[in-house]
Amino acid sequence: MDKARIWALSIALGIAACGAAQAQTIGYNIRTGDVWVDTRLGEINDYGRRYREPFFDEMTGYYGAPRPLLVELIDQRRWAPADVYYACAMARALNLPCVEVVREYDRHPGQGWGAVAKRYGIKPGSPAFHAFKRGAATTYGHWGYPVVIDRPVRVDWSQHGPGKGKGPSKAKSAPSMSHSSSGKDHGKGHGGDKGNKGSHGKGNNGKGNGKGH
Repeated sequence: MDKARIWALSIALGIAACGAAQAQTIGYNIRTGDVWVDTRLGEINDYGRRYREPFFDEMTGYYGAPRPLLVELIDQRRWAPADVYYACAMARALNLPCVEVVREYDRHPGQGWGAVAKRYGIKPGSPAFHAFKRGAATTYGHWGYPVVIDRPVRVDWSQHGPGKGKGPSKAKSAPSMSHSSSGKDHGKGHGGDKGNKGSHGKGNNGKGNGKGH
């Protein structure tokens, strides 16, 4: 094999290896076994790409992810916003620091989110999965578009993002979905993250991960 072909092959392998360690960056496709959750994750990914600061505010204020971790995952490791959300929302549902879920993902590169969720016992119908869904509904309320758990709906954040109006009337009539208590939670962060010093920030641990792994 000539030197040019060896060089090209080396570059290709290097790119592949790098991609395996990063989150999905084109589109978002994850199958949790729950259509409602899958739809929300795709929309959350779109929201995070369109509205970086409001997304960061939600992840720090409600899910307790330290901002330095978010910057690291999204800007340096190129994780998709939905992966960051999935890791930190999963952590909140389990009452864990976000960073613990991120580290669990990193311990088994290439296995994907399904394997992480399985190790934590998160599956459709489990208490943690229900908590995850309630958290997603609360987040949509924070973003001005209340949704009802398991009610089919699709949200176009290009039309309903910050400063662009709220959801349809049927969504406005939705139950609060723990929204009354979410007002207390919003801005407090995930209690499990307080005081935890890790490699990702000053006294908080965060998490997230790439793709619909």
